[in-house]
Amino acid sequence: MTTTTNNLLDRYQDYRLRRWLVQEERLSGMLPGWRTRGRRRALVVTVTAAIAVMFVAGLLCAFDLRWAALAMLPATVLFIPAWGMLRIVSQVQDTAPAATLDELEIAQRNTARSIGLTVTQFLALPPVFYLIFVSSLFPHVSTFQTAYAGGVMVLATLLAGGCTPGLILAWNRVDPEPEA
Repeated sequence: MTTTTNNLLDRYQDYRLRRWLVQEERLSGMLPGWRTRGRRRALVVTVTAAIAVMFVAGLLCAFDLRWAALAMLPATVLFIPAWGMLRIVSQVQDTAPAATLDELEIAQRNTARSIGLTVTQFLALPPVFYLIFVSSLFPHVSTFQTAYAGGVMVLATLLAGGCTPGLILAWNRVDPEPEA
């Protein structure tokens, strides 16, 4: 039974490695001007700001400010391309298979993933408690205030935690060596 599981896991890791190498080949020439540390850091700040706007929009909706729901649209429009660009210029190191990384990169990736999990757990608690307590203690509060506001806040916190490893690795990564 163990042999089947190992073979299945090994085949999946091989498939994942092949898929990642094809993706790396396809993305390696994209956005060459954005691969500097300064530009990567600008993208990190942009992604972080977009996630913060999402959370604040949810928080304002919790206070029944319905116009705040409109802030989700520009935040999302800003987040999606900025996160995609950041993933390309940082070479998707946070999700790279271990076989493609050296020991230092694996250690950095694992540390960043650990921090990402901690951020997710820490940031998700307030919106979850909001959803639990508002819905149980104040049942007369509108669905918009509880479900939408809480949902947006939870979404923002999950995005923050999920993006944290990529943000950390992109922020700390040194500039690539110039090609001669």
